[in-house]
Amino acid sequence: MNFKDRLQILSGDILGGINSAIVALPQALAFGVATGFGAGAGIWGAIILCFVAGIIGTKIPMISGPTGPMTIVIASIAAILGFDMQAVITVMLLAAVIQILFSATNISDIVKYVPYPVISGFMNGVGVIIILIQLNPLIGHSTISNTFESIKQFIINLQNINMPAMWLGLLTLLIVFGIPKKVNKYFPSQIIALIVCTIISIKLGLDIPKISTISVNFPQINLPVFDFEKIVNYIPYAATLAVVLSAESMLTGLVADSLTKTKHNPKRLLFSQGVGNIVCAMSGSLCGTAATMRTVAAINTGATTKIAAVVNPIILCVLLFKFSGFVAEIPLTVLAGILIKIGYDIIDVKLIKVIKFAPKDDLYVLILVFLLTVFYNLIFAVGAGITLAALLYAKRVADKAHIIQKSVYDKDIMKLEKVLEADYRHKIRVVHISGQFFFGSATQIISKFEDMLGTKYLILNYESDDLLDISAIFALEDIIIRLKSQHIKFILVVKNENVLEQLKSHSIIEQIGEERVFYNELEAIEYAKESLKERAKKKQK
Repeated sequence: MNFKDRLQILSGDILGGINSAIVALPQALAFGVATGFGAGAGIWGAIILCFVAGIIGTKIPMISGPTGPMTIVIASIAAILGFDMQAVITVMLLAAVIQILFSATNISDIVKYVPYPVISGFMNGVGVIIILIQLNPLIGHSTISNTFESIKQFIINLQNINMPAMWLGLLTLLIVFGIPKKVNKYFPSQIIALIVCTIISIKLGLDIPKISTISVNFPQINLPVFDFEKIVNYIPYAATLAVVLSAESMLTGLVADSLTKTKHNPKRLLFSQGVGNIVCAMSGSLCGTAATMRTVAAINTGATTKIAAVVNPIILCVLLFKFSGFVAEIPLTVLAGILIKIGYDIIDVKLIKVIKFAPKDDLYVLILVFLLTVFYNLIFAVGAGITLAALLYAKRVADKAHIIQKSVYDKDIMKLEKVLEADYRHKIRVVHISGQFFFGSATQIISKFEDMLGTKYLILNYESDDLLDISAIFALEDIIIRLKSQHIKFILVVKNENVLEQLKSHSIIEQIGEERVFYNELEAIEYAKESLKERAKKKQK
C-alpha cells in the first residue's frame, strides 16, 4: 500500500470520526438526562467506551456509546433500585464482567437464535417508552421514568404548559423529522436542531429548563457496593443488561460487516465492550454498546479502520471542553424532541407494514413482549417472550409429530384365526412416529396409543435420526408399560445407531427385549406374523 492510499484511508477515518461524533453528541447528552445520571454521564460514557473499545476492539470502525435500549434498561433498573446510584453502578460493573465472560463462550452464536418477534416487540416497546417519557419535558416539565406515571402526569401538566418550551420542542421535532435524508446524511438533523434551537433560546432569553451544568473535569473513581448479599440480588439485573448490551453490539457488528464487506471477530467485540463498560462504571459514566447509527455514519463518511473510533472521542472531548458553556444552555425540551425522534427510529416500522401477514404465533409473542416492555417490566418482558416463543415452537413441532397406523393382514393368518370368535380383532399394527419425539410431542403421542388397545402386536417405527429427550424416554417407558398391561407385544424399529445406543443406555431395549428390536420394518412385520401364527396354532391345539 502506497503513501497515497494510506493518506486516503486516514482522511476517511478522521472524517468518519468527526461525523460520528457530531451524531453522538446530542444523543449522549439526551441519554444521560433520560437515565437520571445527567448529561455529563452520557457524554463521558460515549467518550470512554468508544476510546477503550476502539483501542482494543475489532479492526473495523465500531463507534460505541450510550444507546436507546440500554438507556431504558438502566432507567428501569435505577427506578427498581430506588435511584441508588452506587447500586446502579454496581449493576453496570457486573454487566460488564458478564460481557467479558460472554466473550469467552459461544454466546454470540446463541443470541442469533433469539426469535425476531421477541427482538421486535422489545425494540418497539423501548421506542414507545422513550417517546412517552419525553412528553413531559417536551412541554417544559421534569422527566418521569415510569411509563404509567409519565402519561398520568402529562395529562395533568397539559393544564400548565410552559409555552416557550413547547414551541421550541415542536420546532425541534419539525427539524429532526423534516430535514430530507440527503441533507441528513451530511448534516445530521439532530445536531442542527440542537444548535439552532439552543441559539434561539439564548437569543430570546427563554425561561425554560436547561442542562444548566455539565462537568468538564475528568470523571472520578466510583466504588461499587461490596455487600455480598446485595451483589447476589443485583445479578439478575446485570445479566439482563449484559444481554441487551451484547445483543445490540453484535447487531451493530453485523451491520458494519455488511457495509465494509468484512468479517469482524464477535468475541473480541464483546471483550472490548466489556472492558470499556468496566471503565465507564468505575468512572460513574453511562455504559453503552456499539452504536449502529453512529457506526453507519462513520462508515458512510469513509471510515475503514478502528482509527475512526479513536478520533470520535477526541472530537467529543474538544466539543465538551471548548463548548461546555453552550452545552449548559441546551434546553431540555430540545433533548426531548431529539429523543422522540430516536424513539421513533427504534420502532420496527418494517414489521408494522407487514404485521397483518405475520403468523399468529409471532403476533402473540410480539404483543406480549411489547405490552410487558411498555407497561410492566422490560427485563421480565424479554424472558417471557423467549419462553412463550419456545413453547409455541415446541407446540408447532409437536403438532407435526403424529402417528400413522397400518393394519397388516395375511391370508395364512386369516385362515388360522377363523376359529377364533373375534378374528378381526387380532391385528398387527404398524405405527410410524413422524417428526420429532420430544417433550412437546410425547404426551400427544401417548394419548394416541389409548385407541390401540386390543392389538396383539404393535410395531413402533421411529424414523427420525434425532435423539430423544428425557421426556420422550419416559414417555416410551410409559407406552411399553401400558401395552404390557394389555398383553400387547411391543416391537421397535430403529434405524439410527445413536438412537439405539441411547435406548440401550436407558434400559429401554432391555424392557422390550432385544429379539423384538429391528432395523427394518419388513423384518419386524415378518416377526409379528410368525409369532401370531404360532399363537394361533397353539390355540387350535
